[in-house]
Amino acid sequence: MTTFKEVQDAATEFVTTRQWEQFQSPKNLSMALSGECGELLELFQWTTQEESRNLSPEKKARVAEEMSDILVYLSRIAAELDIDLLKAAQQKIAKNKAK
Repeated sequence: MTTFKEVQDAATEFVTTRQWEQFQSPKNLSMALSGECGELLELFQWTTQEESRNLSPEKKARVAEEMSDILVYLSRIAAELDIDLLKAAQQKIAKNKAK
């Protein structure tokens, strides 16, 4: 998979195949996203700035896994609400630059 749309489609197919749509409301997905963000945060808890930039290969793999979970949940929320997340991010960056 090389595009965000491909990731989003794969996540949606995964959910559809398992008939999980009933559980995949924006509210529930947001709560799951929060939990995954907490798991990512936990990996950096009590580390120094330097340690957070120089992770062991094992810890970096765990960080990548949590970040992937976060991306999947974001993609699912965007799909449920029909939001072009990349376009929204570009608009937000432009808005921040204007400040």
